[in-house]
Amino acid sequence: MNERAALPGWWPAGRDFGAGTLAVHDPYLDHHIADVPVASAADVDAAFEEARRHLPPPPPVERAEVLERAAALVRERADDFARVIALEAGKPLTQAHGEVMRAVDTLTFSAVEARRLGGDLVPMESSHAGVGTLGMVIRQPIGIVGAISPFNFPLNLVAHKLGPAIAAGCPVVLKPASATPLSALGLAAVLAEAGLPDGALHVLPGAADEVGDAIVHHPDVALISFTGSQAVGRAIQSAAPALPVLLELGNATPVIVAADADLDDATTRIARSGYTHAGQSCVSVQRVYVHRDVHDAFVELLAAKVAELRFGDPLDPGVDVGPLISASAADGVMRLISDAESAGGIVRVGGSRIDGHVQPTLITNLSPECDLSREEAFGPVIGVAAVDSVEDGAERADAAPFGLQAGIFTARVDHAVRLAERLCFGGVLINETPTFRTDQMPYGGVKGSGNTREGPAYAIREMTTEKLIVVRLPG
Repeated sequence: MNERAALPGWWPAGRDFGAGTLAVHDPYLDHHIADVPVASAADVDAAFEEARRHLPPPPPVERAEVLERAAALVRERADDFARVIALEAGKPLTQAHGEVMRAVDTLTFSAVEARRLGGDLVPMESSHAGVGTLGMVIRQPIGIVGAISPFNFPLNLVAHKLGPAIAAGCPVVLKPASATPLSALGLAAVLAEAGLPDGALHVLPGAADEVGDAIVHHPDVALISFTGSQAVGRAIQSAAPALPVLLELGNATPVIVAADADLDDATTRIARSGYTHAGQSCVSVQRVYVHRDVHDAFVELLAAKVAELRFGDPLDPGVDVGPLISASAADGVMRLISDAESAGGIVRVGGSRIDGHVQPTLITNLSPECDLSREEAFGPVIGVAAVDSVEDGAERADAAPFGLQAGIFTARVDHAVRLAERLCFGGVLINETPTFRTDQMPYGGVKGSGNTREGPAYAIREMTTEKLIVVRLPG
């Protein structure tokens, strides 16, 4: 193994399932990083059998303490986690550090929710029939959670599955993305060190059509939490119609820029967030609709800032944009760029590959008919179009089959709020790009973008059930 790809000494190799290994590669140089043991459908059965023994769970205070200790350990090992994220996902090191600190927040907020997990008193005596009774609603874990996580945030999106589930008292069987299993294994090791009971969490790397399908179809799974593509998410939902299936899917993220917007601020934020992790985020800015009166000035500012972005080795602290996760992903982005050009788009910055990796790309004259206006790019490309009004921009924003988050830049916040009310998205950001997210906020979409809200307080609602208890009082 080359020195560049060497993992921290404490990093777990993964449990040997006896079903072979999965080679993990650095997507920038295609260097071999590690061989991770893979699970089989039989291992999924064994994991669920062991997970059942952890219901009912320890009391909430003990679950909170595990999460608090885990958050502290992740913070202590932030450099190690960031380096592993940069290696396996190709995420620039500074952005990887940001993901690690967000995971600390996710675990911390999950601990807070575990400590205040409770129920409600029912006003029984507000009716004649209820006089002399006491009613309460308590929250209990829904059961074993089957979780499937994506490659693009290999630590924090795993934390968003595990933290709320642990807080809720649910054992978890997790399949991490095959391209990026190392961060999940590292977090599982930290949780075990923090005191999570052995067998309450199983991390099972493996093929989607074996391990993933076995989790989805297992008779003991009580809830499925999936983050990934729309096609796979809808297939899971169809395969498990009787289960709660929490879906956080894709987006073709739009931003609307009004004529009175602060163009310098807007272009700075868009240039930064549209290309973070090479655009491999569900809320990376992809489509920008700019009022015609300021379109040309906006494009000049944005093009200059995109051209300044530094592409290269994600382990270099000065790099802004790293590689896409695979050559096939790069092929898909290049297809969208070519299609946009065929529909009249003009490449202002980038538009080609460097050593197989896609440059940060800016396209103007974005046609509503091209695929970049309708599909999720999941790559470092932004398309810009001139519109006659913010209302026209809203119509074009809503025209795509997604609805995760959208952004509006304007000096008139009152107008922006009205526009936000009509946009069909799970979240609307005003004078901020829709790439913005804090880990305690309700995050999720509508239409083709999913059906749930992440954020520990909101995920725990889904992972618990309500039970009514009524007591007849003496006398």
